[in-house]
Amino acid sequence: MREAAFVKQNKDKWLEFERELGTKTTIPPKKISELYLEVTDDLSYAQTYYPKSNTAIYLNDLAAQAHQKIYTTKKESGNFLWKFYVEDFPRMFFHFQKQLLLSFIIFAVFVTVGAFSASSDASFVRAILGDAYINMTMENIEKNDPMAVYKQMGELDMFLGITINNIRVALMAFTLGILAGIGTVFVLMQNAIMLGSFQYFFYQNGMLWESARTIWIHGTIEISVIIIAGCAGLAVGKSILFPQTFTRLTSFVQGVKNGLKIVISTIPFFIVAGFLEGFVTRLTWMPDWLAILIISLSFLSILFYYVYYPIYLNKKENLNAKQLHSV
Repeated sequence: MREAAFVKQNKDKWLEFERELGTKTTIPPKKISELYLEVTDDLSYAQTYYPKSNTAIYLNDLAAQAHQKIYTTKKESGNFLWKFYVEDFPRMFFHFQKQLLLSFIIFAVFVTVGAFSASSDASFVRAILGDAYINMTMENIEKNDPMAVYKQMGELDMFLGITINNIRVALMAFTLGILAGIGTVFVLMQNAIMLGSFQYFFYQNGMLWESARTIWIHGTIEISVIIIAGCAGLAVGKSILFPQTFTRLTSFVQGVKNGLKIVISTIPFFIVAGFLEGFVTRLTWMPDWLAILIISLSFLSILFYYVYYPIYLNKKENLNAKQLHSV
């Protein structure tokens, strides 16, 4: 992009920011921080493509003024984590709804592939899940306790082991995004095929409902958050493949930062999933209505936090911006 076109495209935004900085009234920290991030992104672009130009010098001065004002007037929140999870992250995640949908579609496709492969080849399930697990489960089915595998370890040991393993899988889905997203797709594929063949195995043995009502008590959050971690990896992959107006390095760094925030957001959910698997899933005697209630609440929590709430905050901000401009 030519420098003149770049200036024309962003001039109004810069002038608005300059006017905001020049006012004597206190600017809301959230607003000045958002404008500051936009200006620093433009500064990075200008320094890359128009070094030592008047545009780069102007933006550098504007960013310096904003930085000073932020750190002299902004009051730090009393609870950083609360602000991250309730405000900062949901606003940021609104821009990654497409990657979330893509991650879900990839996962759903390979779940279908896993189930179809298991139905077409009797040896496929054993190849995926292992002979030891299949033999043990068949023995449990004969003992009329098909979900006994969730009762073998102590509650605390299972909780810690499962939580750590799930976080490991999420980090893998995220970090392998550096392979242009292909590594992330592989992790999603691996877990999805396992799930599809796993559920088909129980269907084949007439235990689909029994397995679903038990496994999805913890699996609703666990699988959902793996898909969300896949979204983080795809965000990194997109930053490499489609840098837009930024340098590929600048885009990649920003993609990694955003992806890391997405992964961090999943940690509380993984802890909840680990708790459910360690302490609740083993209660196979619980009534169906209670299992359905836990599964439904888990699903609605994920849907609310990662889909509805980010969209709600974005609409609210746009409405406030329109009202501000109309005054």
